[in-house]
Amino acid sequence: MVKSNKSTTSLTVPNLFLFFTLLSLFSLFIFLFFPTASILHSSPSPHASPTINVYVADLPRSLNYALLHRYWTSFSDSRLPTDADHQAPLSLHPTAKFPPYPDNPLIKQYSAEFWITGDLMTPPQHRATSFAKRVLDPRLADVVFVPFFATLSAEMQLGANRGAFRKKTGNEDYKRQREVMDAVRSTQAWNRSGGRDHVFVLTDPMAMWHVKDEIAPAVLLVVDFGGWYRLDSRGSNCSESGVVPHTQVSVIKDVIVPYTHLLPRLDLSQNKERHQLLYFKGAKHRHRGGIIREKLWDLMINEPGVIMEEGFPNATGRDQSIKGMRTSEFCLHPAGDTPTSCRLFDAIQSLCIPVIVSDNIELPFEGMVDYSEFSVFVAVSDALKPNWLVNHLKSFSKEQKTRFRQNMAQVQPIFVYDSGHPGGIGPIPSDGAVNHIWKKVHQKLPTIKETIIRERRKPPGVSVPRRCHCT
Repeated sequence: MVKSNKSTTSLTVPNLFLFFTLLSLFSLFIFLFFPTASILHSSPSPHASPTINVYVADLPRSLNYALLHRYWTSFSDSRLPTDADHQAPLSLHPTAKFPPYPDNPLIKQYSAEFWITGDLMTPPQHRATSFAKRVLDPRLADVVFVPFFATLSAEMQLGANRGAFRKKTGNEDYKRQREVMDAVRSTQAWNRSGGRDHVFVLTDPMAMWHVKDEIAPAVLLVVDFGGWYRLDSRGSNCSESGVVPHTQVSVIKDVIVPYTHLLPRLDLSQNKERHQLLYFKGAKHRHRGGIIREKLWDLMINEPGVIMEEGFPNATGRDQSIKGMRTSEFCLHPAGDTPTSCRLFDAIQSLCIPVIVSDNIELPFEGMVDYSEFSVFVAVSDALKPNWLVNHLKSFSKEQKTRFRQNMAQVQPIFVYDSGHPGGIGPIPSDGAVNHIWKKVHQKLPTIKETIIRERRKPPGVSVPRRCHCT
């Protein structure tokens, strides 16, 4: 028996050595030939939790789903005189509890409020894939979500009577803003935290415009900081050159979220040969930082392989946008009225390599995603040099562009809000935008809790002004 055991051992050792050698070679092969595995980053925390506890503030339906129903049944957008995107869906019943969000691209691009709210309104038995756990007692919550369709409210006012938007009289949107703030500020949850653990979705830069000072301490889900920086600059005593004063918004407390893409997803297996170098579709004339567009337009319009088109991917321009993005190697993303736009996320879904010319841009899910793995970042000063941008893009090899596209295909799902369920009610994709947003909010919890505790220990009558943050 002893002899037999020795014989078995002598045969097994070489086999084990061969097995581990092959395993090591296979791991090396994966590392060398599949480098895209590194572009999605997890950021484990010593206090990591599989969920975030969310309490939904109690607001009347007139501030969310009834407002949506009103849009479909009685609203006419003066900005779209031939509004093919405003046809009430055949499935919409007059008593529908959860109507769909508008297809009008001016509004649809900001639909995060609809999908985030829909996930929280979904019955618990259908929320197994959700990172956010809804709790019914605010004392058990990490954060309080305010279910106001602020963007829809603002856009309906802008579409009905833009002239009244900045006024308080005759402004339905202002009335709704005031109703929201009066409701949440009267609660124990708000008074306990000063609103610092409340979450508002403000994807439209004009959303809740009249009450921005009141919601400044809260966690704001925004697509960028463009309009907010101007408000901060007016109300701040920070004068240091090169420092942006953050008295209302900051990457420290707030979360950058994606626009809703307007073009359908192109799977990597469906990608075809691309014959154009660079594509852009949008408005040539913009204000403020968007002046870069007009200058780039004049530089690029006559360049071979470059397509510059005026327009927006609405019902009539959608097919044109799909064709342009799917047949071009690169898609131009210059700053507009704000540093970013839904164009970036349309490019990602179209596997068109984004060329970002926007020095002050903030991007969703950074720390989870490395945009440099699938995008080209160009300084405004370089982009405005004659012939510089075209020559730079032509310098990328076919292998580099293929790798960019492979990396982009990996991150396409995390910028998708749509759960595929009517009214946004139903299980959400575990790797989609809604879960990634709540994961980013979850990362803010230690800072939120610290800020609340620091506020509590101040003696009565002591007021500490909001300071400039270095980010």
